[in-house]
Amino acid sequence: MAACSCLRSVFEFETNRVVRIYSVWYGSLKSIIHFMVFLYVSIVLLADRRYQKKDSVISSMHVKVKGVSQTENRVWDTAEYTIPGQGVNSFFVLTNIITTENQTQRLCPEVPAFHTWSLMRWGSLPSVGIQTGKCVKYNRTINTCEVSAWCPVESTKAAPTPAILDSAENFTVLIKNNIHFPKFDYTTTNIPPKFNISCTYNKHKAPLCPIFRLRDILQEAGEKFSEVAVQGGIIGIEINWDCNLDKWGHRCSPNYGFRRLDDKRANEALYPGYNFRFARYYKQPGGREERTLIKAYGIRFDILIFGTAGKFDFFEMVVYIGSVLSYFGLVRYFPTAGSRGEFRGECLASGFKGGGLCADIWMTA
Repeated sequence: MAACSCLRSVFEFETNRVVRIYSVWYGSLKSIIHFMVFLYVSIVLLADRRYQKKDSVISSMHVKVKGVSQTENRVWDTAEYTIPGQGVNSFFVLTNIITTENQTQRLCPEVPAFHTWSLMRWGSLPSVGIQTGKCVKYNRTINTCEVSAWCPVESTKAAPTPAILDSAENFTVLIKNNIHFPKFDYTTTNIPPKFNISCTYNKHKAPLCPIFRLRDILQEAGEKFSEVAVQGGIIGIEINWDCNLDKWGHRCSPNYGFRRLDDKRANEALYPGYNFRFARYYKQPGGREERTLIKAYGIRFDILIFGTAGKFDFFEMVVYIGSVLSYFGLVRYFPTAGSRGEFRGECLASGFKGGGLCADIWMTA
């Protein structure tokens, strides 16, 4: 008997009983909610393009900086104020500098600032050289530790104000950005088809021009070039590609944005601004090696490229519509939510002309 009962249950199925109630209030509320759900689904479907298949961008970038600046005793060209290798998709423009010239490897006294720190925390801060353990005269009044290093050692003076290369604000940079969406085999670039090489980017007048003036970049980021040039900083150039690859609404052009990435609050940052050191080596006629140590302050521009592309896909549209159909099923629970009562299957007298209403009615308590 148990086996027959189990076999019989295989061919059974259950259905839900539907109760239809006439109510102007609940019927109107249901229609309003249905309309709001339909409106929301339609807006999201069109505004977010949920009917499209999406793909993320793959890109490459190349920049060219142009400009010439003149200081008191020299002319600076592109080879001197642009230094490569500061990061992926980034470039560096020199704005301020401290040089220590004619350094040779020998014994010399340490500068007082390094000496004071060495006495407080021996070995905790890398010295400018190898300490010999001797105390020698730095000047007539101060004695410091002797070191074996590139001498004379670097001074601890602050960056010049105003910046030596503050005229770099008029330099321009051409950004070439090629992008590819592999799912759609679509490739394009930020260089317009009718590119005017004399254009300069302007948010309102020339939003697609790929040539940027450095002063304008910092101004769009809410900074003043002359102030950032003293200690240096890091500025982000954002290139956002939001592409619609449908034939009836094709659009794929970059949108540029700018913001500062480093901590500009010099009194709170441990090392404010952006700087690094490098050296230029040469030999004297007698074979003696010398170098010029350069502490470079400047602005590093990080180019951040991101974006998506979409193209109509029937399967994506069906999946989205199917996922939102459940919202309409929830609407029928709203009118009775919060009510108290029970279902009773009986015939009740109706207040309308034409007789009574015989159905399963929701009886409120």
